[in-house]
Amino acid sequence: MQFEFARSARSSVGVEWELGLVDSATLELTPAAGPLLADLGAGEATPVRKEYLQSMVELVSGAHTRVGDAIADLADSLARTRAAADGLGVALLGSGCHPFSSAEAQKPFTGERYDRVKERTRYWGRQMAICGTHIHVGVTHRDQALPVTNGLARFYPFFLALSASSPFWEGVDSGYASQRTMLFQQLPTNGLPYRMTAWSEFEAYADELAECGMITVPGEIRWDVRPSPKFGTVENRTPDSVPTLGELGALAALTQCLAEYIVTDLEGPREVEDLPPWLVKENKWRAARYGLDAEVITPDHGKRVQPLRDYLYEWLERLIPVSRRLGCADELAFCEQLAIRGASYERQVARAAAAGGDLREVVSLLLVETGAASPFVPLPGPGRDDRARPTPAGG
Repeated sequence: MQFEFARSARSSVGVEWELGLVDSATLELTPAAGPLLADLGAGEATPVRKEYLQSMVELVSGAHTRVGDAIADLADSLARTRAAADGLGVALLGSGCHPFSSAEAQKPFTGERYDRVKERTRYWGRQMAICGTHIHVGVTHRDQALPVTNGLARFYPFFLALSASSPFWEGVDSGYASQRTMLFQQLPTNGLPYRMTAWSEFEAYADELAECGMITVPGEIRWDVRPSPKFGTVENRTPDSVPTLGELGALAALTQCLAEYIVTDLEGPREVEDLPPWLVKENKWRAARYGLDAEVITPDHGKRVQPLRDYLYEWLERLIPVSRRLGCADELAFCEQLAIRGASYERQVARAAAAGGDLREVVSLLLVETGAASPFVPLPGPGRDDRARPTPAGG
């Protein structure tokens, strides 16, 4: 199976943002996508599109050079979608999953592709009431696609911990920062990418999957990070859906800057730092379980295990020149603010505790935050200052 790799501008960026549809009165997920999309005149190539379930939609930006322009694009689509949703008594939810709605109660759309997913995946397919954020970053040649795929997968803990927004599942505190991650990896062809170095390996892999009946189209390879030949990009599918535009911008900037850093390494004398796939897998689990409080494994044998926040701060510092060159310095810097103030899963758990476990209050928080410029509910209690970035010696 040979793939034509489309031309795209180096480090261009596009964002896909999946949102849940919530009944404004009951705060439950509601199958309103059909009438909502009809009101918007939506189709397969419009900025607002249908997804697998009737209780969710996807907002898609165009391809942009600057992260800020991609987020502004999404903000425009959000405003139009929200106006139409309001008329239907529906609110928009930016979260990895709904805190208490039943997954199996959600209705999928019908159609050949969706029917095949439903029939093949059965129980696990019925659990896919989950929403993610997908970030495309442009690469100029297919030979860069797999190294960038592997490189971004290595930084899985950053993307997941900053975006984790699914601690509650069907009314239960899962104990995980991202329950969505644990669910999504149950489906065939999902999960971490396999380590490949040559494009011919990827084509041969797709051939084998098709020959065995595992896929019918390349898009059914649903790795957490994957090449996307149709668009000439690498697609980072790691993050949960997040509520605020600030979080979207931070995740897009981090993806863009790390991809640019990796490509620069490929073209220069430095070797791209590597981490064995079994340790990448362990880091994925740690980030899903503990979020920003995880301790992650690094390629540096002198500092083999580090607190995720400390390791993130090191990389944010390293990426400052890249972010300035790409025009996303402010968006990248917001990653540090999230690490200090708390990702969505932390804000949700704090709200639930303050409300005596009432998850309707958690949904209310998410609905108010969705589309806001940034999170505006700080974590209560002592210890927040301990998350601040350490002051360098002599600083």
